[in-house]
Amino acid sequence: MSYPLFLTLGFLASWWISKQLPRQLELSASQKTFICLIGFSVAVFAAKLPFLLFRDSDLHNSGSIFFSGKTILLGLVGGYAGVELAKWRLGIKEKTGDRFAVPVAVGIGVGRFGCFFGGCCYGTETSLPWAIVFSWVDAAGLVGRHPTQIYESLFHFTMAAILYRLLIQKRLQGQLIKVYFLSYFAFRFMTEHIRPEIRWSGGLTAYQWAIIVLVPIFVLLWWKDATAIKRGTTGIDVACKK
Repeated sequence: MSYPLFLTLGFLASWWISKQLPRQLELSASQKTFICLIGFSVAVFAAKLPFLLFRDSDLHNSGSIFFSGKTILLGLVGGYAGVELAKWRLGIKEKTGDRFAVPVAVGIGVGRFGCFFGGCCYGTETSLPWAIVFSWVDAAGLVGRHPTQIYESLFHFTMAAILYRLLIQKRLQGQLIKVYFLSYFAFRFMTEHIRPEIRWSGGLTAYQWAIIVLVPIFVLLWWKDATAIKRGTTGIDVACKK
């Protein structure tokens, strides 16, 4: 039950943080609800897609298909795509990423503790002083491993603090969600080397290859948004003055 508990706590933390931020989105309640629902739905689908396609039927028969087997990497990208799809459907051009960046980082930071206590996403063996013995992974209970779940929580909490400061100082306006994503791509690419993941072509994991594909896409999105902001074709300037 630890994973659904921390998943719920992460969602509540995201919601609470979003209420504390100084700038509200210039959208109606129905628009916000629609955007959040579509973003969340696509995020969940994207997060589970690799497991639904490549895992065997054990996950489906375990009765835990909703709470087990998800990847944060594709979940983040799916959520971004879902929000943009919802905004396109509603005809909204206002940049919303700045508003979502801090709450999402906090929520994932909390949620990763569910992975830690739930026994998933652990790291490779290590002799470092802070190594954790996951007894449900190693039957003998004598193998210390990298607590990669804690590493991830610390990363997301740190990014939340950085993003909050940038938001308050009105720096990199319209780009904060992409700052977060690109930072996470770099962090995840490096920490894949201390995860017991299957190595695909070139000695890289599937996640590392996904990151190689995703980075230029988000760099292109950064350039596209930066150009639009400079030309004043987004709602960012109006929103930030209110």
